[in-house]
Amino acid sequence: MAVPKSKISPSRRGMRRSHDKLSAAKTHECPNCGEIKRPHHLCPACGHYREREVTEGGDIA
Repeated sequence: MAVPKSKISPSRRGMRRSHDKLSAAKTHECPNCGEIKRPHHLCPACGHYREREVTEGGDIA
């Protein structure tokens, strides 16, 4: 049966988990209206994507 030889200290456990953190989502500014949006996504405020209007207005559900 697999049993640990010795106790793993909280410090060592934390060092192992140091790479498991989440990173903040990247954002860009919409070139049309200046609102913050995710890269490669439709702008939720004005409905533009790559300098073209994809939807009328904004407020995408």
